[in-house]
Amino acid sequence: KKKLKISGRELASVPEQVFGLDQLQVLEMSPERESCLRYRMELLPPEISCLRNLTCLYVDSNNLKKIPAEIGTLSHLERLTLSNNSLSSLPPEMGALQRLHSLHLANNSLTELPAPLCQLRSLTFLDVSDNKLGTIPSSIWQLEKLETLLLFFNSLESLPEDVCLLRNLHTLWLGNNHLRSLPASFGELVNLDWGYNYCSCNFEGNPLESPPPEVCSRGPEGIRHYFLSFHRA
Repeated sequence: KKKLKISGRELASVPEQVFGLDQLQVLEMSPERESCLRYRMELLPPEISCLRNLTCLYVDSNNLKKIPAEIGTLSHLERLTLSNNSLSSLPPEMGALQRLHSLHLANNSLTELPAPLCQLRSLTFLDVSDNKLGTIPSSIWQLEKLETLLLFFNSLESLPEDVCLLRNLHTLWLGNNHLRSLPASFGELVNLDWGYNYCSCNFEGNPLESPPPEVCSRGPEGIRHYFLSFHRA
C-alpha cells in the first residue's frame, strides 16, 4: 500500500503537497500512542477529497474541531480514526462511507451519534466511548455487521430496543453511563460474549434497576441468565 506518515509536535495543518498524492492509500497524522503527545491540527481541510484512493486515515490525538463534509467522498475508506480530538459534531456525509469497517471516535465531545452513521452497512467496529452521548439513534439496528460497540463513559440514560437486533454483536461496553434499565429483548443478543472473554461485556458504573442490583452484582453472566429466564417466560 502507498503510505505516508507525517509527524511532528508542531503539526498544525496538512501540508498542501499531500493533496497531489492522488494514489495515496494510507495517511497517518497521529503521534505514537505511547508518547502521550497531541498534535495541534484543528481542521481537516476540504481538499482531503483529492485523496480519493485512501483506505486508511489516522488523525487521532490532534485538536480537530471539525470534519469537512468532503470526507464523504472518500469511497474507498475502510478505517478512520478520530479519537482524542475536540469534535462536538460529525458531518452527515460520513454516512456515505459504505466500505468503512472501523470507526474510532473515542474521547471527543460528541453529544449525539448522527443517524446517517447508521447507514455504514460494512461497519464491524465502532468506538464512541468517553464522549457526551445522551441517546443512541433507533436506526442503530441498520449496522447489521457490527461486532464491537464501545459506549462506556457517556451520559446514556437508555438504550433503544433496536440495539437488540445487532445479532452479530459480540463485544459491548456500556460501563459508566446513567442507564437505569436494559432493553427487555437484551437476551436476544445471541452472539454477545457474556464475559467468557475478558472485558468483552461491561455494565459497571450504571444505576441499573432492571435487572435489579442483586442480579447485576453477579456480573455479566448473572445478567445473561436473568434475561434468558425473562425471555423464556
